[in-house]
Amino acid sequence: MIKLKPALKTYVWGGSQLKKMFGRDYGERRISESWEVSAHPDGTCLTEGGTPFSDYLREHPYAVDPSGSPLPILIKYIDATKQLSVQVHPDDAYAHLHEQDNGKTELWYILSAQEGAGIYCGFREAISKEEFMTRLADGTVEECLNFIPVKRGDCYLIKAGTVHAICAGCVLCEVQQNSNVTYRVFDYNRPDENGELRPLHIDKALDVIDFSAFRNESHTGEPVPAKGGTLRLLTDCGYFRCRELALDGAYGEENPDSFVAVNVIEGEGTIDGMPFSRGDSFFVPCGENFALTGRATLILTDKGEGQ
Repeated sequence: MIKLKPALKTYVWGGSQLKKMFGRDYGERRISESWEVSAHPDGTCLTEGGTPFSDYLREHPYAVDPSGSPLPILIKYIDATKQLSVQVHPDDAYAHLHEQDNGKTELWYILSAQEGAGIYCGFREAISKEEFMTRLADGTVEECLNFIPVKRGDCYLIKAGTVHAICAGCVLCEVQQNSNVTYRVFDYNRPDENGELRPLHIDKALDVIDFSAFRNESHTGEPVPAKGGTLRLLTDCGYFRCRELALDGAYGEENPDSFVAVNVIEGEGTIDGMPFSRGDSFFVPCGENFALTGRATLILTDKGEGQ
């Protein structure tokens, strides 16, 4: 089991919530994203000893699973102090062909939300490509998107091809495929920190968007009793499985077939005797057992049944 140090990112829409909630420090810069479990070239975590997490995985080829697979996930915290762009991600086939990266299906777990805050997930009703292009041109694209008010603990699976945006006032944990491919389709004509408009990716976005009405396929379950707390399935989408553990005592797992990423959302305790507190993130290699004690809320992520 190793503790990870995050890679921090700053974008025009970020703020100070990740510093307040989890103690992230990026000097005077706003913190938009904290990449908690990542071996992606665009932002790899570090181990406590300072080794890039990507190097650790190369040196331990069976840390993910018995087959020696690459790490399939990237986990980050996101502070949407301002509205994120309306965007979409491609599936694996398109991303492999055009981006030399993976596709991106992702899960959003809401950590906090201001009153009235929410997310856009897909379309309220099916729409044609032509009408969507008209909406982009006249600046009314938000009117056709499916808005969902959210609160702490809500969970939504955003499949590749789903147009989406995180609205202002949300802080969330995102569990996603190991990818950094985003196609922006609408960015409110907002300048970046250099006073320039960020590029849009309309042509590629139109290739991959699902124009049907949004259907919630998260399959999030209800909490069920477990020794040492309760477990709630957040999703098992074929790319990853996520569970919420409400720890209240002592809990342990054996995982012979997959790694487990452990993200502490709140509370404190120990993992294999090591103290943890809110905001800590750990990687448990495949084949290693782990034991938790304390009172805390944690997200457990592994390969899931589909892998």
